[in-house]
Amino acid sequence: MDSTVWALLLSAVSISFIHTASGPDHYLPFIVISKSKKWSGMKTAILTVVCGFGHVFSSLILGFIGGFLGWQLNKISWFQDIRGNFSGWALLIFGGVYLIYGLIQAVRNKPHKHFDVMGDDVYVYEHNHSEVVMPQKRIKVTPLVLFMIFVMGPSEPLIPLLFYSGVKHSMSEIAVLVTSFTATTVLTMLGMVLLGRYGYSTLFNTEKLERYMGVVSGAVVTVCGVGMVFLGW
Repeated sequence: MDSTVWALLLSAVSISFIHTASGPDHYLPFIVISKSKKWSGMKTAILTVVCGFGHVFSSLILGFIGGFLGWQLNKISWFQDIRGNFSGWALLIFGGVYLIYGLIQAVRNKPHKHFDVMGDDVYVYEHNHSEVVMPQKRIKVTPLVLFMIFVMGPSEPLIPLLFYSGVKHSMSEIAVLVTSFTATTVLTMLGMVLLGRYGYSTLFNTEKLERYMGVVSGAVVTVCGVGMVFLGW
């Protein structure tokens, strides 16, 4: 693989790992439900993998929209002469904008998900740190609810990566991005769930890292864009 493919591969793996590992909502509900319902390890793993693929599916839909737009631009004759510089700059600009957005979200008191165990049931709700959540705002977590939560929570930074490859009409790059993003997301979710289920703590405070997830993802895309534009990756 050339340097461009390696850069995209590392970006996709980094973003998917950070996005998954930094969000307790990607694994905590599976751990809690598994323990409260006394599920087997196999049943827990199957639900985690199914929800993981649902999460990947929604992310890839957004990503493929970006890839499709980039692919369609190549049908414009005058675009052929500038597509290399354009795609790299588009990647860099998106990364910078997403980095700024992540910084703003980190400073603000952004609502986040919490999971509560009440008896044998698990409930999910969103709140700010200073907000008291009334019981009626909590939603009982079922396998279907969990699946829908993950389908409706895509990873936006995948969009510019697939857009970049779409502009280049590179099916090999698109295949590398899709495969690496899917495998990393699902395996990270499964690994975190199994660690928690069998009593092992994670190596870092994911709740604190979650606040800066947008910042780190934006920085990864920005670095990738800088490499494409200025370093000839």
